Amino acid sequence: MNWYENAIFYQALVGSFKDAGPSGGQGVGTLQGVIEKLDYLQWLGVDCLWLSPFYASPLKDDGYDIADYYAIHPDYGTMEDFEQLVAETHKRGMRLMTDLALNHTSTEHEWFQASRRDPSGPYGNYYVWGDDPNRYPEIRIIFTDVEDSTWAWDEVREQYYFHRFYSHQPDLNYDNPAVHEEVFRIVSFWMDKGLDGFRLDAIPYLYERDGQGGESLPETIAFVEKLRAFMDENYPEAVMVAEANQPPKETMEFFGTGNRVHMVFNFPLMPRIYEALALGDATPLYAIMDEIPELPAGCQWGTFLRNHDELTLEMVDDASRELMYRHYLPDEQMRAHVGIARRLAPLLGNDRRKIELFFSLLLSMPGSPFFYYGDEIGMADSPSLPDRDAVRTPMQWAPGDGAGFTTAPHPRRPIVGGTKINVEEQKTDPTSLLNTVRELIAQRKAFPELANAPFEAVETGEAGIFAFQRGGLLCLHNFTADAVDLGPVELGPFGYAWLPIEDQ
Repeated sequence: MNWYENAIFYQALVGSFKDAGPSGGQGVGTLQGVIEKLDYLQWLGVDCLWLSPFYASPLKDDGYDIADYYAIHPDYGTMEDFEQLVAETHKRGMRLMTDLALNHTSTEHEWFQASRRDPSGPYGNYYVWGDDPNRYPEIRIIFTDVEDSTWAWDEVREQYYFHRFYSHQPDLNYDNPAVHEEVFRIVSFWMDKGLDGFRLDAIPYLYERDGQGGESLPETIAFVEKLRAFMDENYPEAVMVAEANQPPKETMEFFGTGNRVHMVFNFPLMPRIYEALALGDATPLYAIMDEIPELPAGCQWGTFLRNHDELTLEMVDDASRELMYRHYLPDEQMRAHVGIARRLAPLLGNDRRKIELFFSLLLSMPGSPFFYYGDEIGMADSPSLPDRDAVRTPMQWAPGDGAGFTTAPHPRRPIVGGTKINVEEQKTDPTSLLNTVRELIAQRKAFPELANAPFEAVETGEAGIFAFQRGGLLCLHNFTADAVDLGPVELGPFGYAWLPIEDQ
């Protein structure tokens, strides 16, 4: 079994995790702050830490607008700090992966500046330029609430440039072989520093074609396969995780026969968990599991409940989307793009039973579980913060001013919901959410077959019960507010149970 197939992953934003070290004290998390909290992650049961972008960036999109792939943002520390982080992570038996945004850069990147100034120069063809702002009508605008076109005018070059996301994020031109070579140099630079893998941000959107759109095109799939071959040759233990928010059939293209990415986030599954809770009916979960094909050998799903983006609802139909807006969106300010900018606990009404139910699903369903920082303690969010900042606020480590995150009086992002919810107090309380999550992680590790045992749906006759077998475990989850007697066990409202089959 490959290490990633049964690993516990944990996502942290450097700037929101812990402010510490020589570059600290400014109200912004640092790489030294991450190092300081590695013992906590080890205690929790984390196997691999995933850091969101820490590269040089104007931070108009929290670092996903990269201005220099080879440099650390000075707010976060130095290259020496990063190298120390790699060493300290490995010393604790954990692994480290980072985000790699390959679809686009920042407009402030030197490549883009050179491209706009000198169209015939070496970077002139690094981006997708054109004279027709109506080209690619088939390509949807992803951020419909802030952008009205996928093209933006550049007054210097006097042409339009293409962008799938924000207008300050021009798309790279993958029809240019020089871009491929640049990507391999970037990958090698960071892997040679000891990384254990990458999350490939927005990977379905690398290519565009007239009449075909720009999602999961054959050329994109071919590049992913090329990148995997490069990784296998040079870094055979590394993992490539694809962010591919696509329907099941298109998602499977990124696995190929096991010769493309190692893991893909299970976007088709995630919203159905919330839909089942809103309905009090497990039917959406059974239905989506019927649609998801079996994975090739050596491949794995990345299973998640929440992350640094909105709770995306792109993978459900209009009726289901409206249902979840009604159920989970009490304030229109929380709407972000096609989704809801809320954390796990507030989405679930801060109901401890529902939160535990969701964590049980995360740890028992097919795939390697991904935790989002702060969800293990039930952190809050704030609708007053713009866009996705509501779910990217500072980690709350301790009670009191600064929440143990910083000594600065005004952190870059505010601490929301007060400091009553924090690691320090929950760690010492055996009944806390944090300790319950830790126990569930330990339970998951006690059943290593959960890594790749097949999913077998079990019929109970109760619409609100989601029951399935994974190897020698019968997993039961109650999506209703009523107690349900299932014979071998009675599940309380929103209760759950993992039962060894031999006990039945």
